Amino acid sequence: MKKHIPNIITAFNLLSGIIATFMAVEQDYEAAAFFVVLGIFFDFFDGLAARLLKVESPIGIQLDSLADMVTSGLVPGIVAFNLLNSALSNHTRELIISVDTPYLAYVGFLISLASGYRLAKFNIDDRQTSSFIGLPTPANALLILSFPLIALHQPEHFLAEASSNPIFLVALAVISAYLLNSNFHLFALKFKNLQVKENAYRYVLIVGSILFLIFFKFAGIPFIILFYLLLSTLKEIKQSN
Repeated sequence: MKKHIPNIITAFNLLSGIIATFMAVEQDYEAAAFFVVLGIFFDFFDGLAARLLKVESPIGIQLDSLADMVTSGLVPGIVAFNLLNSALSNHTRELIISVDTPYLAYVGFLISLASGYRLAKFNIDDRQTSSFIGLPTPANALLILSFPLIALHQPEHFLAEASSNPIFLVALAVISAYLLNSNFHLFALKFKNLQVKENAYRYVLIVGSILFLIFFKFAGIPFIILFYLLLSTLKEIKQSN
């Protein structure tokens, strides 16, 4: 029975992603974000359970990627499409484009395509056992989902205005797709022990993330991702010297 426990947890990740997909289509972004976060929670613990129980299996790896594709790949693509579709409808005169044919909105699905490719690469890349090459899909999903939440809860914030700007949203989708499959080396949040020296960058990221959320709420999420990229770059530079 214990060999099935990690896969059951992964299945809950997939279920969370399916529900989040429905919520994203309905433009209920709070519910979509909740189920994406829940799916990411299950994604973290399925791997942990597999390692603790020593029951890692090939099917578990494939199932995990399929679940991640839905939760952290499809959902942010739908959200980006919806945001772009709405933004284009509100900026038709500026962009000289018909409301009935906002084809530019489909650029949002670049995120889903890039996520699928990134997950496929991850499965066959033995360099990513203890770190990441390219932005992990869960982090990217949180980045994309943060923008409608900022617009809903912090409408006066400059990022709320950006979330309705089609030029910004197209740039966000393109940059997101690039970061997912870039060669940036990013440290993982997996702790082998609790020693400060070995986990200094992880602790700094955790403390920094808490502070960003306390002071900036949802608007802190994009800054957390930027902080993560900055810390990983600094760590990489230090290791190379």
